Amino acid sequence: MESRAGVSKQDIREQIWDYMESQNLADFPRPVHHRIPNFKGASRAAEHFPRLQAFKMARTIKVNPDAPQKNARFFILDSKKTLLVPTPRLRTGLFNRITPPPGATKDILRKCATSQGVRNYSTPVGLDARVLVDLVVVGSVAVSEKGWRIGKGEGYADLEYAMMVSMGAVSQATPVVTIVHDCQVVDIPEALLEDHDLTVDYILTPTRVITTGCERPKPRGITWSKISYEMMGKIPILKSLRSREQQAGKDVTLQDEHRHLLETRSQQTAPPGAVRRLWDPAPRESGSVQGEDVPSDTVYVGNLPSDTRVSELKRALRELGAAPLRLTWQGPRHRAFLHYPDSASAQQAISCLQGLRLGTNTLKVALARQQRANDPGGGRAGELHPSPYPTI
Repeated sequence: MESRAGVSKQDIREQIWDYMESQNLADFPRPVHHRIPNFKGASRAAEHFPRLQAFKMARTIKVNPDAPQKNARFFILDSKKTLLVPTPRLRTGLFNRITPPPGATKDILRKCATSQGVRNYSTPVGLDARVLVDLVVVGSVAVSEKGWRIGKGEGYADLEYAMMVSMGAVSQATPVVTIVHDCQVVDIPEALLEDHDLTVDYILTPTRVITTGCERPKPRGITWSKISYEMMGKIPILKSLRSREQQAGKDVTLQDEHRHLLETRSQQTAPPGAVRRLWDPAPRESGSVQGEDVPSDTVYVGNLPSDTRVSELKRALRELGAAPLRLTWQGPRHRAFLHYPDSASAQQAISCLQGLRLGTNTLKVALARQQRANDPGGGRAGELHPSPYPTI
């Protein structure tokens, strides 16, 4: 399959999922949308796996728990290698080790390789276990022959790999394999890739083995500026890894740390019953200056062309040295909000972005609170929340 020009990651996912459904290329579970597709021919594609030199040399292999990698997990167990799988949604740790019962037959090993077997025969691996992973297998929705990969959009494979780097379990030299249907091998524009995106070295399909020769660096660790406090709460192991990296002197500032500190400070100083969320609109008083409840570290970008994609804006921001900690995209309203660590960074970004053009439009750039205060209609242009649009 060929992907269309000017597409987003989600466009490519939908293209793959729609095609596989329309051509009946997947087994249970169906529909394949929002999943790593369990494609027909997955067992045939996995037969290439034990023939790889990287497999023969590996002693410990980490494999995702999705259905199309079931046979890959079986080959690892059958070869008496150590099989690691991620804990479900990383809730209780990072790895589980699959330990078959003594004297397990091939039939039992096949059961151990299923999702039920992963639950029944696994034991947690602690953070201090000093695991060294020799080979990684990940699922994909789409992958290019250059080794560029798109997952289902939740980011777990990228985060798992970054956490393994943080633990010292993998390095840039650790090979990464993905197993997909031939139709999932497509062209992926390089502009869609970000530093935290995991690349692959080998692609196994039912009909071929692709050695990508990918030279793009793999993630070098956890990008803390993309981790939110909510994610920290859902994945407890992140707290331990963050504490370790903080003690090592690394920058572990979280995506929404500035906002979180302001909320905490506000709740500590406000009288009982007077606490409101940081982004809640303050009650308006006659003659008051609107926009005082919008933080001064947030930049409004308006007059976006209707066909602009968030990737185009992000690329322009990076090229001008004005990349924010996070970005709230409101494309249908022709605007976006850029969130910076502090007001000084926001002011510097505004200076960099003056006169920026996308397509035929010159963008409007200002502090969000000023844009809202200057709005003659009472100030909705700079209002951020509640919003149905994603923060990226």
